[in-house]
Amino acid sequence: MNSIETKELTKVFKTRTAVDALNLSVGEGEFFALLGQNGAGKTTTIRMLCCLTQPTSGEAYIMGKSVTKEPLEVKRLLNVSPQETAVATKLSVAENLELVGRLHGMSKAEAGERAAEMMAQFKLADRAKDRAKSLSGGMQRRLSIAMALITEPKVLFLDEPTLGLDVRARRELWSHIEALKGKITMVVTTHYLEEAEKYADRIAIMEAGRIVALGDAQEIVSVSGKENFEEAFLSYTTEVE
Repeated sequence: MNSIETKELTKVFKTRTAVDALNLSVGEGEFFALLGQNGAGKTTTIRMLCCLTQPTSGEAYIMGKSVTKEPLEVKRLLNVSPQETAVATKLSVAENLELVGRLHGMSKAEAGERAAEMMAQFKLADRAKDRAKSLSGGMQRRLSIAMALITEPKVLFLDEPTLGLDVRARRELWSHIEALKGKITMVVTTHYLEEAEKYADRIAIMEAGRIVALGDAQEIVSVSGKENFEEAFLSYTTEVE
């Protein structure tokens, strides 16, 4: 079974079609990258898949559950680390993680245990009692992803996970993300083309709400007739004014 299936998924805002009859499948355990210029429809697609925006028409399924008919079931299967680092800055690292666990129905003991596991996995244990606002940008992003994973989702959406981070912080964060490959289904959006090229199993390039290229990085380069992935990407997209 595929983790994600979309069938003619469409979102229209007044006179603008943000996502146009999208047909897409993402396999279980796959690390899938969704690329495109600003306004291509990436974030709107993810918002529909996460049941944050209602499709205008069409349908999507997460682990076989309909986003339009079974949104509560869908939300139990996924989590998201948004582009804006979603941490409570006045709470400690441990309190942020425990709060998410409790909101998802864990007992106090279970939330504490899972929080400890996440802090160990993301190398945050030595900052457990520190307020989140004292963390560097890279550590806040690690905490945000740990908060998304504490509920053990089947599908994880990562929206621009390394945006604004320096080279070292980006490298450290990708080491944590890469360790999750094959364990859960991940969908990532990023403007750093080299990240998608290096880490993703498959890549979809979106333009004006449609998928214009799909495959692994080498396949996309080959079909485009270009010499490298950056040139291939540019050939499929138009310049943003």
